[in-house]
Amino acid sequence: MVATDPYAEVDPARSASPGLPGQLIRFALIGGFCALLDFGTYQGLLALGMVTAPWVDLARAMSFVVGTSTAFFLNRKFTFAGGHRNGVGQIGGFVLLYTVTFFVAVGMNRWMLYLLPDFEPRTSVAWVISQATATTINFVMLKWVVFREPRPERTQ
Repeated sequence: MVATDPYAEVDPARSASPGLPGQLIRFALIGGFCALLDFGTYQGLLALGMVTAPWVDLARAMSFVVGTSTAFFLNRKFTFAGGHRNGVGQIGGFVLLYTVTFFVAVGMNRWMLYLLPDFEPRTSVAWVISQATATTINFVMLKWVVFREPRPERTQ
């Protein structure tokens, strides 16, 4: 491949998708890192006294924003080949997806805090359940909607 712009990045390997197994592995590694970042933020805010409603909900909201924003940019760069394209549609898809998963994560956390009996790691268990729910939605929607790869054209 020859570039006419001397400042343009030319890396044909970056445009190829790692395939579903590769994407799942990368998504899991990035997700694990970002989940630790999210959970650490949540626990830090709880340690600062945000343990009762509505503060616990605000703590979960803030930790969600930290973790998922980091995950979006890392997955865009390293997981999904469709993330290498820029566009208003991709940004709009990101905003819509993360708005929905934001409410799912915070709502699921609140619901679990309501349903779970009062025991020591209750807030952690609620966080894990809310995180797992949001992560599942994120992978499916990032792969098949936000970072959708163009279908190869059939040659006949």
